Amino acid sequence: MMRWRRTAAIALRYFYLLRGSPARIVPLFAWVGIDIVLWGFISRYLNTMANRGFNFVPALLGAVLLWDFLIRIMQGVTMAFFEDVWSRNFLNIFATPLYIVEYLGGLVLSSIATSTVGLLVMLLLATTFFGLSFAAYGLVLVQFLFALFLFGIALGVFASAVVLRLGPAAEWFIWPIPALLSPFAGVFYPLSTLPEWMQGISRLLPPAYVFEGVRSIVSGRAASGAALTWGATLAALYLVLACWFFARTYRHAVRTGLIARYSAESLS
Repeated sequence: MMRWRRTAAIALRYFYLLRGSPARIVPLFAWVGIDIVLWGFISRYLNTMANRGFNFVPALLGAVLLWDFLIRIMQGVTMAFFEDVWSRNFLNIFATPLYIVEYLGGLVLSSIATSTVGLLVMLLLATTFFGLSFAAYGLVLVQFLFALFLFGIALGVFASAVVLRLGPAAEWFIWPIPALLSPFAGVFYPLSTLPEWMQGISRLLPPAYVFEGVRSIVSGRAASGAALTWGATLAALYLVLACWFFARTYRHAVRTGLIARYSAESLS
């Protein structure tokens, strides 16, 4: 039976790490702040160069904010996991009567806390300095964030499982994942601009449905509820598969004894 106190303990451990290290706290809001400021001024510049009938702020800055939210969710999971990688703490954690679902739940709680900080900073900068109004999105913004949240958690859990299976050296496979997905997600352009084979991959990515919905709202149309529901369903499916993959990887590591030799650069 899952016990929430154990889950909360995993999240609390990460909180203590943050509290004792400013170097861990600053990245929670520094990079997202830089992104919002940079793209905010780019959007303003494009507004001066384009027709007055189109506003680039909600189109570009809104897309950057949502994409950064997805990245922060993913990295919130992986960073909490990497703390155990860097401290070589797996054997200590999994020697306790801790279920995998409790450990993953703790990673998710850590991600929610850290990504909330980043989201609040982004919202503050975008609304205060660049006049980005989220009233235009209405309640559909909740659907956007929900689909991105589920997919971000799925990416984080999957990435953690990859590192658990391949070893600490595989960490460098994880950081480029958002950059590799962004061309297919259509963050800054309609999916119709992509070649047919890329559009086929895009249809399998929940963020693609979110950003198509953003562009529909910015252009004065309603976002497709069916498309957003399908995107959220895909994200939920990927989350289930990612959790299954992590549990399977963990069982393999325990069965083969690799969990006790996790300080090695790679696992076989």
